[in-house]
Formats: sequence, C-alpha cells, structure tokens
Amino acid sequence: MNTAQAPEWLPSFFVPFFTLSYPTAKPIYTDSFHDSAYFSTGLLDGCLIISYIAIMAILRDFTRIRVLEPFAKWKLTRDWERSRHHTINGTGTSNRSTTNGHAVHSSKENGSLSMSKKQARKMHRSMLRFAEQGWSAIYYSIQFSCGVYVHCQLPTRVLNPTALWLNYPQVPLAGPLKLYYISQTAFYLHQIFILNAEARRKDHAQMMTHHVITVILLVASYFTNYTRIGCLIAVMMDWCDILLPIAKMLRYVGLYTLCDITFAFFLLSWLITRHVLFVIAIKSVWFDAVRLVPGNGWAPERGAYFSDFTRKTFVSLLVFLEVKLDHNIYLCHVAKHNGKILQVVWFWMICRVAWRVLTGQGASDDRSDEEDVVANKDD
Repeated sequence: MNTAQAPEWLPSFFVPFFTLSYPTAKPIYTDSFHDSAYFSTGLLDGCLIISYIAIMAILRDFTRIRVLEPFAKWKLTRDWERSRHHTINGTGTSNRSTTNGHAVHSSKENGSLSMSKKQARKMHRSMLRFAEQGWSAIYYSIQFSCGVYVHCQLPTRVLNPTALWLNYPQVPLAGPLKLYYISQTAFYLHQIFILNAEARRKDHAQMMTHHVITVILLVASYFTNYTRIGCLIAVMMDWCDILLPIAKMLRYVGLYTLCDITFAFFLLSWLITRHVLFVIAIKSVWFDAVRLVPGNGWAPERGAYFSDFTRKTFVSLLVFLEVKLDHNIYLCHVAKHNGKILQVVWFWMICRVAWRVLTGQGASDDRSDEEDVVANKDD
C-alpha cells in the first residue's frame, strides 16, 4: 500500500481506496515520465477503481440534476414560449375589447399558452437526454485531454506505432499512466451500471457488449503490461465520443443546424479514428509485436506475458470490436441484415443519419429508447 502518500489520520484499510497502490523504485532508465513516481500493478488497484466509480456516480448526478437539466429546461421552455407567442401574434388573434373597453380573452387563446401533456412529456425527455449526453461530453473531454497528455509523454506514434513494443515489458508504470488506466476502467464499469439502470435503448445489447469487451481489454492489458497499446487505442476512441454527445445535445435543445455541422465533423472523425487508425493499431499488435518483442517474451517473473496465445487473444478482442457481432437486435438497425459488426454497424447507422442530414431531414438519434418510439408513433 502507498502509506507514504496517505494522510496519517486515514486508517490503513482505506489507503488503497484513495491512493495508487504498489509504489516502487524508479527505473534507472526511463523513456517517458522522467519526473514521475512509479508503481507496480496488483489486485489492490481494484479498490481505487471502486472509489472512482462512486465519485463518477456522484459527479454525474450532481452535474446532470443541478446544472444540465435546469439549463435544458430553461432553454426549451423559453423556445416554446417564444414559439407560442409568435404563433398567436401571427394569427392576429390578439385581445379584443368590448364596448366598455375591457379586454376579453378567448378560451381558445388562453389554452394556446398552456403546454399539452404530450408537449410536456417530449420536453421532459429532451431535457433528460440533454443532461445524459452533457455528462458524456464533459467526461470524454476531460479523459481525452488526459489521454493526449499521457500519449505525448510516451515514445509512441499513431501512424507508426512500432515503439509500443520496444523494451517490452515497460514496467513499472508511471503514476499518470496508471491513474489514466484505472480511471478508464472505472468509467466503463460505471457505464455498465448506468446502461442497466436507465431506460433501455434499442442498441442496449450492442453497447453492453462493447463496454464489457472494453473492460476485459483494459484489465487484461493492464496485468499483462500491454498498457502502451491500450493507451493509444483509448485516446483514439475518446475523440469521437466527445463530438457525438455534443451533436445530440444541440439536437435536443433545437439547434439543428449546429447539430448537423457537429455531426459532419463526427462522421469524418469516426471514419479516421475507428476505421483507419484503429486498424493500424491492430496491425501493429499482429505484425510489429512479433518482430520487436524479444524471443523470451514470456517471463512472468519480470512482468512479461507476451506469447502467441496472448497476442492472438488480444487481437481477437480488438477485431471483434471492429468486425463482427452476431445478434438479432441489429435487425432493426441495419436494413434487416443478420448480425453486423460493432464498429461497422455503428458506421452504417451514422451513414443513415448523414443521409437524413443531406436530404434535409436533420440528424436524429437512432438510439432512442422504447418510450421515445411510442411517443413518436403518437405524434
């Protein structure tokens, strides 16, 4: 345990929940994070993950309920009131006067200024969705910034990732890198809880599968010291996860033109990061690792877990994210084709939205939940 960095009043039992565990001596030679503290890995790291999940849950609810929902409610209510006043003034049905000079308001006009139950439900759904996507945008922006910082400190390159495998295993881990990995794992575990706690979307199984596989990859790469390839992939994935929530937020508050512009940037970013750079990273695991990792890659006593089996397992999970996922639920998403590919299925769904933008229909969220589907049918 890292008792040196823990407050004296903190009981030893709680130390792993608030500090990085397994501090160790700094290596004689470091190719990155020259001034950072270094740590080994172990099961006690799960304690900090639990703390991060609790903190994320609190921050998410506070941000959503105290900041994002009130803002969305104010914006949507203001836009609705302006629309109503504009409609009333445009029809010329203003107040009419009696012979004694008193204004008389028709019941129809008064009713037009009150919101119907259907409109209130729709506004409430938009408010909740705006808050949910707002939290995602905030988190991914912070995490992407941390990922860029970590990546820039490492001697790795996106287009030529051969340095990922030099001097494998790269142990022990620098403090910022270890903290980044732990926070990423905690976030996706938190997302799994959220997916099961909130209203189910049509792609619930797809998102759940993605998050579960991501957690498996993070944990497995963490304990087998494939952390550099893990950091590279994580920072590539997070960029698109900033743009998509922002585009949805703009749509939920009625800023459709800005939504379409943001979605166009998202579409381009998705194509580059998920279908070009991600494939380059997978290629590096398959080809570069074999060529650059020494022949004695399997030596658990020194933290080396590179073997043909671990490499193929790692690649298989990455390819699974990029290539194939058989499940009936995607029939409603992908033109009634049986089982499609996680990244490719999502890309197809994105292209469908892009087509709606180009044809003037505007971007819309294919991931609506069952309540939204029913509401749309009622409209």
